[in-house]
Amino acid sequence: MSRDMYSVITAPLITEKVTLVGEAGNQVVFRVQPDANKFAIKNAVETLFKVKVTKVRTIQYLGKERRVGKYLGRRPAWKKAYVTLAAGSRIDFFEGV
Repeated sequence: MSRDMYSVITAPLITEKVTLVGEAGNQVVFRVQPDANKFAIKNAVETLFKVKVTKVRTIQYLGKERRVGKYLGRRPAWKKAYVTLAAGSRIDFFEGV
């Protein structure tokens, strides 16, 4: 996979569960490309945010079925990555708030 690091991470996930996980285990959660592997995710996070990553866990999600009238379709599949940061490393998405 020859993907550049800017296209591996799609967006950070900011939910109530994610903030609890982040406070308890020094983790951040990202929505990533479905074909990205753990090594590419680790390299992208370390390069883009200038932090040290110790572990990456990934989860694949199948897109939900949606119906519009009589037509049945499926939302796109996506992937979530739990990134554990080393002690002393931190990523703040709301620094100015």
